[in-house]
Amino acid sequence: MISQNRAIPAQRAKGIILVITAAILWGVSGTVAQYLFEVQGFSVDWLVVTRLLIAGVILLVFAYKKEGSHIWNIWKGRQDRVNLLLLSILGMLAVQYTYFAAIKHGNAATATILQYLAPVLITCYIAIRVKKVPSFKELIAVLLAVFGTFLLVTQGRLEGLTISKWALIWGISSAVALAYYTLQPLTLLAKWGSTLVIGWAMLIGGTSFSFIHPPWIFQGDWSISALLAVIFVVLFGTVIPFYCYLESLHYLSASETSVLACVEPLSAALLAVVWLNVSFGIMEWMGTLCIVTTIMILALSKRQPATSDTEGMVVERKEAV
Repeated sequence: MISQNRAIPAQRAKGIILVITAAILWGVSGTVAQYLFEVQGFSVDWLVVTRLLIAGVILLVFAYKKEGSHIWNIWKGRQDRVNLLLLSILGMLAVQYTYFAAIKHGNAATATILQYLAPVLITCYIAIRVKKVPSFKELIAVLLAVFGTFLLVTQGRLEGLTISKWALIWGISSAVALAYYTLQPLTLLAKWGSTLVIGWAMLIGGTSFSFIHPPWIFQGDWSISALLAVIFVVLFGTVIPFYCYLESLHYLSASETSVLACVEPLSAALLAVVWLNVSFGIMEWMGTLCIVTTIMILALSKRQPATSDTEGMVVERKEAV
């Protein structure tokens, strides 16, 4: 990876464009998913299983073109098999389903912002695990995240939630799943590479979920716009931003990409407001700003480089998500 000091301006500019493109596409895909749920009547189950299966196959095809039959070697070691299965079910499938369920019961903006609490959960987990008191910056970040979440879900009112209970539950669950998904596969990623691991995780997650909701059981209304939306979620919301993000790591550090990826919740919020007329008042925007600031504080913290790099991997979800 080219360091911040050594990268020439053109290379750094390329890295910045790539990661911002990935973040915007991820944010937009959440809003497109909301369109499919609300306007076209699609089910969360069908979109999750379809997205995982198709994206998983595409990523594995890319991996096969690069590595050939070596893509099967990940199944030879018992520990690798166990870790991959855990990642596929408790990580990949869990983060996909909880995220889309949060969108279904709330909206893409709130769901994406709540999911970005994952770095705070990771920071708290690491602090407990290594038995160290968080730094002042980390404590400020945690307090900002809590306050931002409070503003986001209550609009600053103490009398109750302004979003549905299930939107909040699924949103927090998505952050927990993303934290697990970020930390659990570190050994696998280091050994086998992101494309291969994430490709297998998506395919296994989609295959396992097929036993609960087969992809041929469909609910909703098909139209040209619905078809384009599904294609966007799978390709432009998963495969393409995943590739852009990985490419950006050749030019930028994980901390830098983590900061730039804060464009994702902002793009999701803006598009949801402009396109789907989601109500987003001053308190919600203040809450969003608090949570985005939290990510920037944690990513730029130099006290624990390993922690910062781990947090930078959060955007390598989706996809994703």
